[in-house]
This record gives sequence, structure tokens and C-alpha cells, in this order.
Amino acid sequence: MALPPSATAIAFVLTRDRAVSDAFYRDTLGLVFKMDDGFAAVFDLNGADLRITHVPDHSAAPHPVLGWQVPDIASTVADLTARGVAMTIYPGMGQDETGVWTSPDGKARVAFFPDPDGNMLSLTQC
Repeated sequence: MALPPSATAIAFVLTRDRAVSDAFYRDTLGLVFKMDDGFAAVFDLNGADLRITHVPDHSAAPHPVLGWQVPDIASTVADLTARGVAMTIYPGMGQDETGVWTSPDGKARVAFFPDPDGNMLSLTQC
């Protein structure tokens, strides 16, 4: 049996320090906190859930684990930078001074930034 059409995605982000991560996702990124079920903090991702789960020995992956489609990447990057978020600039990738990369066809613009655990997050404007 395949997933039912009514199935809603749930995203998971792992953390070594729930309090620090909860504050980052709530206060810095502005996600709406839904609940704490004793195992994870749950945030609203515009209809889907994001579960921030404590894993004491978590090591962040070097690639993005979660991203957002945004209508204006320049203003979103500026706002996050003003909130203390540092965009990641990869040597040789050709990003601009704010950390935004433009695809060769010019249709997509992408920026990357880490959460407090080093989990890579992204923004995309198409």
C-alpha cells in the first residue's frame, strides 16, 4: 500500500542541546512552536511538523537537511543575518558576498546556513 493522499510530511532535525535548538528555531527563525511531547519540540512548517529531537552524540551531516522556498531570498538572508545567522560560503561555488548562489540557468537562487548543531539549512528562491 502506498502512502494515502492525506499523508502529511514530518521533518526531523537532531540536536545535542534541545534548549539551544528550540530557541534558534523559535526565536531566530521565527517558527511557531506547537508543543513539547517530552521527546521532541514540535514546530509548524506551514502545515507540516518539524520535530527537534535530542540525540546526545549527534554529528551534523555536511549537506542540507531542511530548507525553505522563499519569495525574496535577498531580504530573507538580510533579515537572518541581522538576527545573527551566518550564511555559509563554500569556496569555489561562486556565491555572492551575502552567500547566495545563482544556478547556471539563473532560475534558482540558494543560500545555506547552519543551525547551532551545524545541521545545514537552506533557502531557495525560484
